[in-house]
Amino acid sequence: MTRDISTVGVIGLGTMGAGIAEVLARSGLDVVTVELDEAGVARGRGHLRHSTERALSGGKLDAPGRDALLGRIRYSTSLSDLSDVDLVIEAIPESLELKADVFTELDKITRPEVVFASNTSSLSITEIGVHTTRPGKVVGMHFFNPAPVQKLVEIVKTVVTEPEVVTEVVEFAERLGKVPVVIGDRAGFIANALLFGYLNHAVRMYEQRYATREDLDAAMRFGCGYPMGPLALLDLIGLDTANEILDTMYHQSRNRLHAPAPLLKQMITAGLLGRKTGRGFYTYDAPDSPNVVASDVASTVDATPPRPVSRVGVVGTGTMATGIAEVFAKRGLDVVLRARSLEKAQASVAKVKKSLDKAVVRGKLSEEDASAALARITPVTDFEALADVDLVVEAVAEELSVKQAVFSALDEVVRPGAVLATTTSSLPVIECAAATSRPSDVVGLHFFNPAPVMKLVEVVSTIATAPDVVSTASAVCAAVGKHAVHCGDRAGFIVNALLFPYLNDAVKMLEAHYAEADDIDTAMKVGCGLPMGPFELLDVVGLDVSLAIQRTLYNEFREEGFAPAPLLEHLVTAGRLGRKTGKGFKTY
Repeated sequence: MTRDISTVGVIGLGTMGAGIAEVLARSGLDVVTVELDEAGVARGRGHLRHSTERALSGGKLDAPGRDALLGRIRYSTSLSDLSDVDLVIEAIPESLELKADVFTELDKITRPEVVFASNTSSLSITEIGVHTTRPGKVVGMHFFNPAPVQKLVEIVKTVVTEPEVVTEVVEFAERLGKVPVVIGDRAGFIANALLFGYLNHAVRMYEQRYATREDLDAAMRFGCGYPMGPLALLDLIGLDTANEILDTMYHQSRNRLHAPAPLLKQMITAGLLGRKTGRGFYTYDAPDSPNVVASDVASTVDATPPRPVSRVGVVGTGTMATGIAEVFAKRGLDVVLRARSLEKAQASVAKVKKSLDKAVVRGKLSEEDASAALARITPVTDFEALADVDLVVEAVAEELSVKQAVFSALDEVVRPGAVLATTTSSLPVIECAAATSRPSDVVGLHFFNPAPVMKLVEVVSTIATAPDVVSTASAVCAAVGKHAVHCGDRAGFIVNALLFPYLNDAVKMLEAHYAEADDIDTAMKVGCGLPMGPFELLDVVGLDVSLAIQRTLYNEFREEGFAPAPLLEHLVTAGRLGRKTGKGFKTY
């Protein structure tokens, strides 16, 4: 089939349809587009004109190339003009009824060997295909937005799709310069099924006032390297579209995590659909504009003046402890690094020196600044040496009893009024605070690994944390060049609570033999712009660590969907922990 596809029909000229028509024409194919009426055709032409203008000004196309591209596209308002095409791609609104009507009509107009592809992102291809006499020649061809830029295409086969049709459509997608992944017919396919559960979870966090929209978005950008935060992404997708996709997924999966958050429905009813209406979670300077209007949202940190901090203690000698000591020392703070033995303390200082030397070699730091930073770190073994610090950050093993022992020891020696912080990523901060006689001075300061590189710090306040302790934590983060986000003291804080259920969903998808690990990774990297696929990331984090976090989340929220996937538990039991053991989901 790929050999003799020269003319392709595209039905629907909204953002997606126009983008697909552009991709086809750019690959040298003749395109026949069909819209409901002349107004739709005019809108579609407008989309194509804007997009090709952008490509022209960005140097991706020259003027003759653009004219040739636009010359290959014909416009019509009648499906009968598709009688001679070799393949049809449908890109009309997400309504099964509308799509069924179109496919029934197409079936009568086109040659019997012509393949029909739907660009649906959430509807069942099987249910669309049964409205034709050729269900074996109906596939999903889900392009991502914007189609001319995004490389991923999800090719969706049903139980009756002919195998050679799948092969031919995959080859066709490759011919368009796309990266195809083949999957079965299930709501949300790969990318949306994994993405929308995560987006919905972020809406729930916002709805519960657990964190502000800015902090939720910043946490995922700085903590996970995502190109956009979840709420900004929902504004871009459109809240009505997101709600439809979640609703379809929920009806198939009956998974409560896919049930659209009530806030979505309220916003849709109020006409706040995101960028396209100029208001969603954020307010934009005009409909369809990407520019957010500076908001009047009150800060999560009240205006209480912070306590002065010039001398900092760090307890621990692991990767996190040495990284945090380096961050403070580089920014001019005196650091007292407490270890259990002098050898461990000196080894930690040596690790900091190595890291500073690397920064000098890379031109990130001058030799004078590196030696000045190193000189600010004093290794000690006694807790008493921390008596006069203004802030202590505990970074010992993730075991509650160990941390509580440290806090109880600090409580005895550290001066009154000093701030006591823990960098735990999964334990309750209040449990550490309870080991002291001054719980109001205790706060969570969750740095991300590697601390010298990662910009994010989650500032976690317990129900006992004093307001000036929160503002001190915030001020310290700003002073050392970190981006602080604020949240309450519950399992996973922001990043892990959003990230790990998504990773767990990916494991369940693999477990159900719905798609291969490599295809799932490709879909999330290429389709959603994520820096790593879920399985690559799980292998890097360590499957044992991931399982422990997942169990903590499940025990805290008792949410059925958070229960660790059995496959993850089995791999950990078998000792396949990821990169550190050479085998995890992949073999290294």
